[in-house]
Amino acid sequence: MLSFELSYDELIAYRGTNPRPEDFDQFWDKALLELGAIDPDTEFADATDFPLTTATAQHLYFTGTGGYRVHAKVVRPAEPTGPAVLIFHGYGGEQPSWVDLLPYAARGFTVAALDVREQVGYRTESQAANSFSLHNHLVHGLDDGPDGLLYKHVFLDARRLADIIGGLPEVDETRMATTGWSQGGGLSLVAAALTPGIKYVASVFPFLCDYQRAWDLNLETNPYDEIATWFRKRDPRHLRQDEVFTTLGYIDVQNLAPRIQAEVTLFVGLEDQVCPPSTQFAAYNKITSAKDLRLYPDFGHDDLPGALDDIFQLIGAKL
Repeated sequence: MLSFELSYDELIAYRGTNPRPEDFDQFWDKALLELGAIDPDTEFADATDFPLTTATAQHLYFTGTGGYRVHAKVVRPAEPTGPAVLIFHGYGGEQPSWVDLLPYAARGFTVAALDVREQVGYRTESQAANSFSLHNHLVHGLDDGPDGLLYKHVFLDARRLADIIGGLPEVDETRMATTGWSQGGGLSLVAAALTPGIKYVASVFPFLCDYQRAWDLNLETNPYDEIATWFRKRDPRHLRQDEVFTTLGYIDVQNLAPRIQAEVTLFVGLEDQVCPPSTQFAAYNKITSAKDLRLYPDFGHDDLPGALDDIFQLIGAKL
């Protein structure tokens, strides 16, 4: 392990640095109620550019908070067996190609991949003209308080996707899994925290955890360098430091982790300087449900050999 990080014994005992807002649970309970009051206006449209014989590829559109029209890809098998898998992509990316969803569909699983709002994927009419953006989403809306944070709305999009897919007639809502890498790893944990019915999570080096710890490490690498940039531009003397990290605490996965009821497998590269291991362990150590670690001592924020195959087999076994 690189010298920048805690020892393994320290990691498995680490409980996080970023403050947890006193009204954290009330904030998310209220947010979920507000989401429930919004008509999802769900629309499925067949993907005519990707015809299949054993499944149907569809574009899913639904309305999230702020009237935003959210997009996801869905593959629905012709002979479903009940389970469903929700896939979340990395920061600044977009949902997988259709072909990447087919292994799950081949098992009879319904599979859906969220297109995170305001990143670089499939555009909808509700997107602003400058929505093709790769930077500053972590601190976007910070000056407007917790309700203005972009990730508050992204987290609620993850919950809405779970509700829509879980409500399909061919899906058994008690047999749903979530997975993703980096931002996707964080959102896979978020979806489970906000959706008690999720059964299993395979999360790979999750982003969106323990912001103050990432800032304290001063690695100056994407994506947590956005915090340092925000201070330079908005608060160069750090007069608002406590306020800033407390606000970010509303979208800190470690604070949502105790809500997770699903079984969780966390994949961690112990050389990761993008999403440092301690930030990931801050969330993992607060999960109270069944959980397991898959450690890669010599890898950072990289392709982890065998992880995709491992996750495919784990999801098949757990569901």
